[in-house]
Amino acid sequence: LPLSRLQSTAMLRCATSSVAKRALLRSSSARGAPSCAIPGSMSFHASAKREEEAKAEALPVEASKGGLFGTGLSEWFALPIGVAAAVPLIKFDWYVINEETQLLAVFLAFCVTFYTQGGDAVYKALDEKAVNLLKDHNEAEDKVIEALEQKLVFLKANQNMVNDFEAINALRAATYEKLNAAGAIKPKHDFKSQVERMLNMIAQEETNVTEKTKMALMSEATASVKASFSSDKALKKAALDSAIAQLKGGKAGADPVQAAFVQFFKDKAAAAAASKDDSEEKAQRAAMIAKMNAVAKSEGFFFQFDAQGQPKMTV
Repeated sequence: LPLSRLQSTAMLRCATSSVAKRALLRSSSARGAPSCAIPGSMSFHASAKREEEAKAEALPVEASKGGLFGTGLSEWFALPIGVAAAVPLIKFDWYVINEETQLLAVFLAFCVTFYTQGGDAVYKALDEKAVNLLKDHNEAEDKVIEALEQKLVFLKANQNMVNDFEAINALRAATYEKLNAAGAIKPKHDFKSQVERMLNMIAQEETNVTEKTKMALMSEATASVKASFSSDKALKKAALDSAIAQLKGGKAGADPVQAAFVQFFKDKAAAAAASKDDSEEKAQRAAMIAKMNAVAKSEGFFFQFDAQGQPKMTV
């Protein structure tokens, strides 16, 4: 009898475990429970799905009727069937309720409670972690792709670098040729400008000396004529008569004042022609040469003048 009880107890335990497992799996598939609650049903990773996994998911799955033991009946029929089966099993001691049975019941209650109350939370936690990992992975891949695209654009832009440098070198060579041509002409242009500057300077100096000489001669002539008329009464009388005749409108003779000025300039010209003293001219020339050399030195001219006024190249 104990042997038969032991065998029946083992058979009942095996049947109970099998029934509980099947009921749990069918209820899970019927309610759409998360796959993370069933060990071995999901291989979690954050990378893209492999072709093998895609093919495996693409395989057709046999449709299940669901319900109690796959019969299509409601799962609530398990309650009266279980009660009806438990009464004779316990009554005839076919199934002995001992400490092991109690531990099994507590464990099953814990599993059912944890599944119904915390299954969704565990699924959401694992799914959120997977989504975050996939998001980080995609962001990193996007950054790498963006960097590679920028590098590609840079490399495409550098394809014409050789042509650009060749164009720059050609432009540099042409510029140097133009500069050399301009450098050959520029000294001549500068020399021409310097010569024109000196000629204008000499002309201006001669004009100034001429004006000064005129003023000096006029002052000297005025003083000489005034002195002559002041000392000679006949000249005074002639000048007075000429002025009265001009006022009356009659015929007047030669103007004695004008004749005195003309005679002074004739005498001055004759004296200058007869004189051998050229010290004044030499002094004026020396002053002019000194002034032109000062300008040539300060402005960096290509030439200067010697004591005789001859230009000498300095470059």
